[in-house]
Amino acid sequence: MTDTIEPINEVLAKERDQAPAPGELTPYVAPLTVPPVLRPATDDVTHETEIALRPAWVRLHPQLPPTLMWGYDGQVPGPTIEVRRGQRVRIAWTNRIPKGSEYPVTAVEVPIGPPGTPAANTEPGRGGAEPNKDVAALPAWTVTHLHGAQTGGGNDGWTDNAVGFGDAQLSEYPNDHQAVQWWYHDHAMNITRWNVMAGLYGTYLVRDDEEDALGLPSGEREIPLLLADRNLDTDEDGRLNGRLLHKTLIVQQSNPETGKPVSIPFFGPYNTVNGQIWPYADVDDAWYRFRLVNASNARIYNLVLIDEDDQPVPGIIHQIGSDGGLLPRPVPVDFDEALPALTAAPAERFDLLVDFRGLGGRRLRLVDKGPGQPAGTPDPVGGVRYPEVMEFRVRETCEEDSFALPEVLSGSFRRLSHDIPHGHRLIVLTPPGTKGSGGHPEIWEMAEVEDPAEVSIPAEGVIQVTGANGTTKTYRRTARTFNDGLGFTIGEGTYEQWTFLNLSPILHPMHIHLADFQVLGRDAYDASGFDLTLGGTRTPVRFDAGTRIPLAPNELGHKDVFQVPGPQALRVMGKFDGAYGRFMYHCHLLEHEDMGMMRPFVVMPPEALKFDHGAGHGGHGGGHTG
Repeated sequence: MTDTIEPINEVLAKERDQAPAPGELTPYVAPLTVPPVLRPATDDVTHETEIALRPAWVRLHPQLPPTLMWGYDGQVPGPTIEVRRGQRVRIAWTNRIPKGSEYPVTAVEVPIGPPGTPAANTEPGRGGAEPNKDVAALPAWTVTHLHGAQTGGGNDGWTDNAVGFGDAQLSEYPNDHQAVQWWYHDHAMNITRWNVMAGLYGTYLVRDDEEDALGLPSGEREIPLLLADRNLDTDEDGRLNGRLLHKTLIVQQSNPETGKPVSIPFFGPYNTVNGQIWPYADVDDAWYRFRLVNASNARIYNLVLIDEDDQPVPGIIHQIGSDGGLLPRPVPVDFDEALPALTAAPAERFDLLVDFRGLGGRRLRLVDKGPGQPAGTPDPVGGVRYPEVMEFRVRETCEEDSFALPEVLSGSFRRLSHDIPHGHRLIVLTPPGTKGSGGHPEIWEMAEVEDPAEVSIPAEGVIQVTGANGTTKTYRRTARTFNDGLGFTIGEGTYEQWTFLNLSPILHPMHIHLADFQVLGRDAYDASGFDLTLGGTRTPVRFDAGTRIPLAPNELGHKDVFQVPGPQALRVMGKFDGAYGRFMYHCHLLEHEDMGMMRPFVVMPPEALKFDHGAGHGGHGGGHTG
């Protein structure tokens, strides 16, 4: 390893004087790179393979010096793993990052600025802030989670089961799932936000006969797009040095409960696609399939495709799949009043067909739209200093593309309904600053109190909710941190409805491991009855009958990540099948996950659950509660 890094350091020294100042990177000068495809052999036995995690020097942009990162098989992103449905695969995720290796990410916290001014985290460079020495001292301690996979708890990448140099995490994936795009990433306890930022992510495709029969664009016309925002440090002369910078804003210098500062999640100014800042892709005037995943720590993209005049390009994008596979029918993405942008929260996936026919010779740009400016325009106050994502350069081929967009995508898709016997769970997402939270938002697991006289009202950890039918129910908190006692025990093969009640204005992308879910509905709530200083409600949180929130057509498929804005209740239903074990659910803003917005649950045979001696399995076995 020393023999390879020392020459790179010499290159760094030579290039430092030529490195650009912040803001001087030129967009669309590097071609989009496509990760190599790893296809395990197809036979009747379980295929075994090793994917090694290694240090890598990555050129994020031609005008930058190489950046030290960590990658699967030494690549950022890692290879695209492609399997057939039912093809069982064992992967040894082996940590080959030597002991004593330099940690690739510099972490700093900077004060939040006055309202209405650009936030400091949208600027490159540390601005004089001292790096966090504890982050610099981190070892290579990693565990890989195949996000979306139905596999046993021992294979899922349990957050505490991380490994060090020389050790392997052995995971087996049955892949008995409809055609889908999953993705894999690090999930190490407390440090996921930095390990993923270092480069530990990649995509994973499952194929099946139903997808094959559609004749979708394939080969060079099917391209993964892994989006991730990043920040970069600067040298003493103010020039970008290529070093990864995790720069967050302090919103509270010293929390009275912990004495520690409170910061908000990471947002960076530079958008990368497949590990490149603002690349371009040469495409034919034909149909293409793009498998998009938001691999950012916390950035929620509002993606718009615009032309040379910065005008949205309607009518050429169709979403055909989401997190869990194909949608029932294609959903047009027209950038109109109904859908002004394609909103992608961290960990969400989008299977997109784009029709470039008739656009030969044109240049189209995919941009991130800030909340306060037109598409393609910088919006530093809105958190979008550089809106560029990537450019498409459409070639004129004079060849006819015979592909036709199907009217129906998945004949096997079945919409779930509330009529299916199921259990109920209520999870409350609390506002930052709630009593006992240390200044951070939390996940509260709630249990209904049958007799409100059993608890004091108002009281810490007690929430009353008035639903759509006018009935007020009382709930008590049963867990709030990852290490609190196990709350949810679920019978394998049973359906459950989980309701996420968000009492804050923060949008949380909630992810549940193992199961595919469908969104049943969104309801507006008046959360003014919740008292931060009490840590409970003084008056009930009330259903807002005057505000209807229709479901978007592109969220009607199978999903495992759900956007939960507030104040709102999101209702989802899924079947916990295909595996047993201990799993997790959490907010997929990685900083929130690392700060405790994560909880465990257990799936076991319903026959064994009958002998369970603990609480927390209300509604198991298919019973209807609540």
